[in-house]
Parts: sequence; C-alpha cells; structure tokens
Amino acid sequence: MTQLAIEAVNVVKKFADFTAIENVTLRVPKGCIYGFLGPNGCGKSTMIRVLTGLLSPTSGEVNVLGLSIPKQTEALRLKIGYMTQKFSLYDDLSVEENMQFIGQIFGMNSKLLRHRIEKQLIIYGLDALRKQRVAGMSGGQKQRLSLACATMHNPELLFLDEPTSAVDPQNRRDFWEQLFDLSEQGTTILVTTHYMDEAERCHRLAIMESGQIRADGEPEMLMRDMGVNVIEVYAPNLRALKLKLMACKQVRSTAQQGVRLRVLIFQDVIDPIEWLKTTFTELSHAEINLARPSLEDVFVCVTGEGRQ
Repeated sequence: MTQLAIEAVNVVKKFADFTAIENVTLRVPKGCIYGFLGPNGCGKSTMIRVLTGLLSPTSGEVNVLGLSIPKQTEALRLKIGYMTQKFSLYDDLSVEENMQFIGQIFGMNSKLLRHRIEKQLIIYGLDALRKQRVAGMSGGQKQRLSLACATMHNPELLFLDEPTSAVDPQNRRDFWEQLFDLSEQGTTILVTTHYMDEAERCHRLAIMESGQIRADGEPEMLMRDMGVNVIEVYAPNLRALKLKLMACKQVRSTAQQGVRLRVLIFQDVIDPIEWLKTTFTELSHAEINLARPSLEDVFVCVTGEGRQ
C-alpha cells in the first residue's frame, strides 16, 4: 500500500461566516508532485496553511508525515520546507547571508551549514551571485534563491504556493526541472498553481473551486474521464457559430482559440464530427478534427460553466 505524506479528511476552515475550505479530503503519496489547480481565492493557499499548521482547521483531521496537525506542528516544522507566493527573504542581505540565516533557524551546526550552502549555491546556479544583495536580483534569481532556502534542511515535504507567478516561461521550465530532481530524491512536493501547463506536469492533481475539490487524480486520467469529446472547428464567423453551438444540449462548452473553435461535446453523441456537419449546414464542408483533451478542458467541465 502506498505510504502517504499527507492525509486530510473532511477538513473545514471557516473565518466567521465565510467558509474558505469546505469538507476537503486529500491524500498525497510520498515522493509525489501533487498539484492544486484553481483560480485565485479558491482556497489553495488556505489549505496549505492548514496543512503546515499555520492555521487550525475548524473541523476535520489532518495528518502530515505521520504527525497530527495542529497538535504536533512544532515537530512538523523541522521536516517541511515552505516557499510562499510572495518573496519572503531579506532584500538587504546577500544570497549567502540569506541561506546562512535560514540554516541557523533550522539549527544546523557551522560545518553542516557551510557544506549545505556550497551545495545549494551550485545546484541552483547561484554561486556567482553569493555576495549579491537580494534587492538587485531578477525575479528568476530570487525564485531560485527561495527554493534553495526552502530546501536547505533537506525537507521530507515541500510546500510551494504559486512559486512561478512572477517569472518568465524559461525560468518556469527550469524551476520544474529542479522540482523533478527533488522528487526523484524522495521529496514530496505539494504545489499550488493557476497555470494549466504546470498542472499537467504534476504526478497527481486536485482541481479546486470555492473551497472544494472538484476533481482529483492523475492529469491523463482526468482528461480521459471528462465525459466529452474535444473537437476543433475551422470555419468563418466563429463568434456567431459559438452562440449557435452553446444553444445545443449536446455541447458542454465552446471557446475560440485563434482561427479555430474548440468544442466539448458529450460522449453520448456517437459521431460528434458527423453530428456537427449535419446539424449545422455552414459546417458541411468545414475542417473539423478530433483534438487531444487538455487540463483547461477538464477545468471547464468540473468548475463554473461546465457544471451549470
């Protein structure tokens, strides 16, 4: 049986009359990169704060790395790393000084601390910047420093809250390669994101909306089990066509992407391409193709528009 790094059962978190997390059950296997995908304000960051013990749940049970949270939060803090959405290191200190400060917080002796700093500087490409004050660094450099500091003490479990929201695509890609390196070494990672392409990189994924988990599983499984076929239509007057399609009960969603319309059609329509061509005369000679599902399609199916 797969060992779990995180097991949260029926977790509720309320702030006065507002319910930020509503009856969430979450199981994260050890060594897994587990993603939380959802819009801002859906409860992702609140859930992380509950799992790390920074917030106490209103009700429910939380077990992280075999520890009962929030009762054993102090013991947990030595086993986890936490990279917050907002850059939280010290601008007036150098790269090396920030790393030294974090290592001292975790009680490293001077010999171990020196060794870890040298190793982290090399792993995260910061060796040439060791004396650089953080205030003068780029977003990508700050991101690498944040990850280096969050992993200074070799945590068993790493929490990353929207870690790539302020960096360019190349830095995002490099960052994810570093996450896969950590995962291969045995680190469990829970990462929140609102980027679909990032979510697709995760081993497992939960889609959140309004404090609830709407879907949970491997990305490929979620895409396979949507209950719709994805069709791409190349035709003129796409805006007018979209309105016509959305009036059909067989259509779950439509969205324009450049010169094509992406249409999600329920799987009880046996031949969706033929159905489109016979139902809409303007499509009788149009280019229509079956397309690979995406996580954006899954997101639409299980949240907001897709559940109406």
